[in-house]
Amino acid sequence: MHIDSQSHLCLFGHNKIFNLLKDLQLNKNLPNKIILSGEKGIGKCTLAYHLINYILNKNENQKYDLDNFQINKDSTTYKTILNGSNPNLIIIDINSDKKSIDINQIRDLIINLNKSSFNTKPRFVLIDNIDFLNTNSINALLKILEEPNYNVHFILINNNKRILPTLLSRCINFKITLTNKESLNITNILLENNLENLINDDLINYYFTPGIIYNLVKFAEINKIDLSNLNLKNFLKLIIKESYYKKDPFIQSVIFHFMEFYFQKINLSFSNKLIEKYSYFLRKISDTKNYNLDLESLFLEFEDEILNG
Repeated sequence: MHIDSQSHLCLFGHNKIFNLLKDLQLNKNLPNKIILSGEKGIGKCTLAYHLINYILNKNENQKYDLDNFQINKDSTTYKTILNGSNPNLIIIDINSDKKSIDINQIRDLIINLNKSSFNTKPRFVLIDNIDFLNTNSINALLKILEEPNYNVHFILINNNKRILPTLLSRCINFKITLTNKESLNITNILLENNLENLINDDLINYYFTPGIIYNLVKFAEINKIDLSNLNLKNFLKLIIKESYYKKDPFIQSVIFHFMEFYFQKINLSFSNKLIEKYSYFLRKISDTKNYNLDLESLFLEFEDEILNG
């Protein structure tokens, strides 16, 4: 989870759920084990980040702005979370060089939680991408969830993946959603009301979240790609030709969404052969994701059979 972006200072689209969690905390009814479930990029981590900032800086002069759902960037809580030195927040996420959240990360968490607290404030454990917890990590996590230390709150981020019943049964699951209109409005705000000039409408899927669209624009800026003049077919061709799926973590995480989106845009009704190809590639995409198969052969075949077909 990256918390150094200015976009995290404001909360958009999740005001109701924030107020619900805030009121639960005020009434001392906030569950100490929460799962926030929703699509990747919908703002679950930002929501958790705001709730944690609000609770931890209550006694500071630079309090959280409840009227505008905004973090005060002058608060000590914000500054210490930003530089990773806040003693009341532990963040766990998959490391960039790993394929899962491994057992050592959970062991380090247990060691930290067993240390004496520096103050009387609540302590938060924020675990992003819990679908990347491996079996050993989940088993170790379950033990500390069963009997958490006093005044420790767990917030787990789930990207709409299946949650193991043993984990789900120990937590309260909150569903986080946005309509397509809300997603586009939030993205436009994040991009300073310049969305229509930065990206071709052909690239925007009904199901894409603000995080996906925002990061797509940032990816294009870094790689000097003009998305406003690229349709979906040419975008996919460029990603395959330049092997961005090998170089860029964001593209690695969304490339399959764009491939499936392309099939949605094709009129399949007139061609049995095309329907067969559609079914074939959906199975191959699923197998490639589930079994970590070779990406390059899939993309080259997709380009030859579908994009150039």
